[in-house]
Amino acid sequence: MWEKIRVIFTIPELRNRIMITLICLAVYRVGYWITIPVVDQQAIAQQANDGTGLAGLITRVSVFAASNLTQATIFGLGIMPYISASIIFQLLGSFHPKIQELRKEGQAGQKKINDYTRYLTVVLCLVQSFFYVVAYLNGSDAANTLIHENYQALDSQGNPTGALTWSWTIISVLIMTCGATFLMWLGEQIDEYGIGNGISLLIMAGILAVMPGALTGLFANAKFELTGLDSGIVGVESMIILAFLFVAVVFGVVFITLGQRRIPMQSAKHVRGRRVYGGTRQFLPLRVNQGGVMPIIFASSLLMIPAIMFGAFAQISDPDGMAGVWNTLSGVFSPGTGFMYNAFYIAMIFFFCYFWTAITFNPKEMAENLKEYGSFIPGYRPGRHTSNYLEKVMVRITYVGAAFLSLVAVIPTVVAGGLNVDFSLASFYGGTGLLIAVSVAFDLVQKIDSHLVMQNHKGLLDS
Repeated sequence: MWEKIRVIFTIPELRNRIMITLICLAVYRVGYWITIPVVDQQAIAQQANDGTGLAGLITRVSVFAASNLTQATIFGLGIMPYISASIIFQLLGSFHPKIQELRKEGQAGQKKINDYTRYLTVVLCLVQSFFYVVAYLNGSDAANTLIHENYQALDSQGNPTGALTWSWTIISVLIMTCGATFLMWLGEQIDEYGIGNGISLLIMAGILAVMPGALTGLFANAKFELTGLDSGIVGVESMIILAFLFVAVVFGVVFITLGQRRIPMQSAKHVRGRRVYGGTRQFLPLRVNQGGVMPIIFASSLLMIPAIMFGAFAQISDPDGMAGVWNTLSGVFSPGTGFMYNAFYIAMIFFFCYFWTAITFNPKEMAENLKEYGSFIPGYRPGRHTSNYLEKVMVRITYVGAAFLSLVAVIPTVVAGGLNVDFSLASFYGGTGLLIAVSVAFDLVQKIDSHLVMQNHKGLLDS
């Protein structure tokens, strides 16, 4: 293995791509901790450690968006606005005529769609950062404020109110918008000049950075003795189950990622002079999990929006009025809160699995390509019959991939409730966070392998 790693850094192009990727990730981690100037760092650190209310919700959802909203940093919004904008344009591409025409234009049309996605990302950044600043930072009184006293607005008597002035509110919104836009640009640089998917790598970096702290917190609160699963104490049994889930999720992710449905394919015979070409039997591989990790990222990202918005409305509403309604709605969409959230989560995972498959897999086009190259699937006529068969097979195997992603997504809720383990820890070591980290790491290894193979070297996964 060490010899293979050494070979990686002997290839100039691959070495440069890896170094650019590491530099971009290092820049992201530096900006991850730079707070906007208006916050009181001690107060906001205490609020984040409290883990209740809107702060608790933000703590849970931030890790899956490569963000640090609990500390009000310049990269606080993460890449959530960019993911949301990408989802919107992918949905529009399925029925909006203009977007469909741009897709048919090839690379030029895709470039225009990317530009529109960036513009929408800026708009979403402005809206989300405004809600965050108004609800989270201003959502407190003068005695319990997160705003530094130098930036607080004053009442008629000259006393601080605990809220930002409008000028500093606008500046804070612009700072967070610029940070999220820069993070989007950083991910695009990784895509173009680095190696791997930039957005997914940023998310994985955020997850891996929090994993050691979560493991340390587990050992600090655990008792190394048999306590029973229903005792409410994290004992040896709970840690064994977490270790088993860790291994099972890693094994399952690799198994589903490599899983294929091989459809037998026969090529027609062609006679050229005295020689006969073709007639060979091959396989058409169809991936079980065609969407990879993107459906679960899309689902978790979209579910963040209503939870944070309803929580923001509750902070700025009258406690005796609509605040209770907003808190209830925010709780419905909060991770790990029960049946309703899991039902929405699973439904969205299934939707995005089929939606992503519909975008990336075109059975009609594949059937036409097989027909042009003189290949066919035994038992099915070329053309429409082959297309219908491929679509039928893809619907079935996508159901298996979506079911696996849904199972992994609900594991943290079951573990957190049954073993009395913190939800963030359960999601890291037995659920969504581990799924994303393993999937992105596996995709990264495969891309490094492709570079090694092109240079006539053995891949990392080769024996």
